[in-house]
Amino acid sequence: MTATLVNTVETTIKPNEHPYMNGAWTPVHAEYDATDMQVIGDIPTDIAGVYVRNSENPVHDPIGKYHPFDGDAMLHMMRFRDGKAEYRNRFVRTDGFIAEADAGHALWAGIAENPKKSLRPGWGAQGALKDSSSTDVVIHAGKVLSTFYQCGEGYRLDPYTLEGLGKEGWVPADGISAHPKVDEATGEMLFFNYSKNAPFMHYGVVGADNELKHYIPVELPGPRLPHDMGFTENYSILGDFPLFWDPEGLKHGFHTSRFFPDMPSRFAIIPRFGDVSDIKWFEAAPTYMLHWMNAYEEGDEVVLDGYFQEEPYPKPLEGLPPGAGLMMAFLDEHSFKPKLHRWRFNLKTGETKEERLDDRILEFGSFNQKIAGRRGRYLYSTTTRPGWFLFTGVVKHDLDTGKSWSCDFGKGRFGSEAPFVPRLNAKTEDDGYLISFITDMVEDRSECVLLDAQHVEAGPVCRIILPHRISSGTHACWANDSDIENPGGHA
Repeated sequence: MTATLVNTVETTIKPNEHPYMNGAWTPVHAEYDATDMQVIGDIPTDIAGVYVRNSENPVHDPIGKYHPFDGDAMLHMMRFRDGKAEYRNRFVRTDGFIAEADAGHALWAGIAENPKKSLRPGWGAQGALKDSSSTDVVIHAGKVLSTFYQCGEGYRLDPYTLEGLGKEGWVPADGISAHPKVDEATGEMLFFNYSKNAPFMHYGVVGADNELKHYIPVELPGPRLPHDMGFTENYSILGDFPLFWDPEGLKHGFHTSRFFPDMPSRFAIIPRFGDVSDIKWFEAAPTYMLHWMNAYEEGDEVVLDGYFQEEPYPKPLEGLPPGAGLMMAFLDEHSFKPKLHRWRFNLKTGETKEERLDDRILEFGSFNQKIAGRRGRYLYSTTTRPGWFLFTGVVKHDLDTGKSWSCDFGKGRFGSEAPFVPRLNAKTEDDGYLISFITDMVEDRSECVLLDAQHVEAGPVCRIILPHRISSGTHACWANDSDIENPGGHA
């Protein structure tokens, strides 16, 4: 292995027993470049592109209670070309990261703490948090974009070097939420934001040239907590779910989430460049959705797949310190019970139909982004360890036949969302690989693994050993070199 320690960021974190600052979630503060890494198996020669994963990786001792979503953004990247791979990891130098580096300590309290404890004004829908940009990552207009789940600036980086390129210039005053969607067919990126100020949500479109093309208000009854969105060839889909900040608590400055089971879930369907008057609202069974999968048009219907939570406000996990049980339950899929689900919205009749696609506890899925917005056949979900926010394997779904195949990462091995990597000159929708970084607590190391998407049950075809053990993480993306150099087929 040829590995260069590029930088070590100074940390003030003291030894502790926090479950999401130890074990597989132990933060790292070294930034590396690495090539010629140890490889178990063979690196495929039929892929060319970049895999990037975002991670919540705290630098400073927290102000009060720490929630894993408070951590600073660290991007981990693996580039593949001609059967070779190179690795890099870098912190995203957000405004909050730089301010705390200058101060030498944390300046903002996190989501589980009283926001009045923050030492400076903050960002996001809540208004007092640090915009850590540590939630999601996509590649749009040839550059990496990292985003924050409660809305923030949006930071751009070079996809091959992870060099910081500053904040997005087009981001509106209310910021951009995590989970903007890139339509690889057009190069356009669709996004939304939300806040505590009327109309409480906006929706927009950014072109393949990275210029803001469209931005409209989406009026909601009050402050909400949407997390994701979907799109088809012609429509965008937004959500209004009955899990949001308790209005009575907000009057007193408390951001306490509450589930309102007597309220329906609502979905807004908007033509991609539609106006406010074009929005159509659909009602569905009450739930909360973290992550949405593919959507497409079929006759008069818009069809959406995603993960329906059976217990959006779960019972606190037992045997934990006061206040910790509820936080741990909201991080435990086996507590809030997400199930793969399908919604059908009839644009002519206004009717909604729903069906369960799989009764297992699944979330954090992926699919071939080349068919995003168009009907596809395959979906890849993740499984988790009960009681923990740790990914233990993947499940491949054949949505046409109902069949599925699984791969378990192995004892003490925890991965992340596993994007689909198409083979060069792919012949079919599942002609490619799934990719993930693995934190191996048994071997005390981390790997990048590739699974053959047509044979996921066979396990990794390739395991690339990283220069250090990295913290567990969540969202990730893949982009082909050709899409980075020529996004959406545009010159």
